[in-house]
Amino acid sequence: MSQWPDTRIINLLGTAWPIIQGPMAGATNSSMVIAVCNAGGLGSMPAAMLSIEQLREALKTIRQHTDKPFNVNFFCHQPPAVDEQRARDWKHRLEPYYRELGVDFDAPTPVSNRAPFDAAACEVLEEFRPEVVSFHFGLPEKSLLDRVKATGAKILSSATTVDEALWLEQNGCDAIIAMGYEAGGHRGMFLSEDLNTQVGTFALVPQVVDAVKVPVIAAGGIADARGVAAAFMLGASAVQVGTAYLFTPEANVSAAHHRALRTAKESETAVTNIFTGRPARGILNRVMRELGPMSPTAPAFPLAGGALMPLRAKDEAQFANLWAGQAFTLGQDVSSAELTRQLAEGALTKLAHG
Repeated sequence: MSQWPDTRIINLLGTAWPIIQGPMAGATNSSMVIAVCNAGGLGSMPAAMLSIEQLREALKTIRQHTDKPFNVNFFCHQPPAVDEQRARDWKHRLEPYYRELGVDFDAPTPVSNRAPFDAAACEVLEEFRPEVVSFHFGLPEKSLLDRVKATGAKILSSATTVDEALWLEQNGCDAIIAMGYEAGGHRGMFLSEDLNTQVGTFALVPQVVDAVKVPVIAAGGIADARGVAAAFMLGASAVQVGTAYLFTPEANVSAAHHRALRTAKESETAVTNIFTGRPARGILNRVMRELGPMSPTAPAFPLAGGALMPLRAKDEAQFANLWAGQAFTLGQDVSSAELTRQLAEGALTKLAHG
């Protein structure tokens, strides 16, 4: 009945369309997830920046407003050991900006945090039983993953190399998100810290498809129906689209981020570690240009952002992370529901016409 050349993800996840809204911590809220789900896609609620109480409230709201499957996404990094010397060195690197903006350099440094998946979060999943749970930076330890699987949830995680895809398949993923270098936000890399290992979407997806038996979800640089159709031609069973959803009215983006998405050139993104300590793609701004996108001084993830917080409060456009993938100029000002339908219906038309 389906016109899609590969229906494995639709069958696995129980959605009408093979369109997954990328979980974007800070920018995605329950209203976006609900809209995408009710339009036939898979809405994804990011949990990395939510407290347990906030997570529970978000899942309660989603369950109240849709009976469709939805995804909850978690980071599964290891919290770093405190390195006070590195923290001091990093703050001193930023001292000229403190002076320029009139920020108190000697005030205590705020704490920047993104919580990894843990037993408390697992209890919330056991309570709400979302149909899909996805992870970034690998997978949680086996006993926690087994508990998630016991709820009946399908497990997804991001791979940025073929080696990572094979590891995820061997460790229990039901489908793999092949995350090309074009993608916005944090790189999902977890077997290597070397950015030279990172591969573009068009090269990565078919190699992952050939290497694993589970279905593959293409992510990175996909922002319209052409990208969705291309991903299926490369062997993907679905796509995950993030940045295009930042243009929707449901997105929780700042005025500075909103403006940058609509005015920057397509060449003005870079992978940077200065905002969190881990490589992530965003739109270039002053601090990225002047410090260099990748800094060996930046504290380990997720601590680097703390020293930037007071500067961000003064000038968000130049000192905040403006996450975006390389196809951001294709973004349209439409609703999350309309975008989901456009991606799916447009791709089906293109696939039907070869």
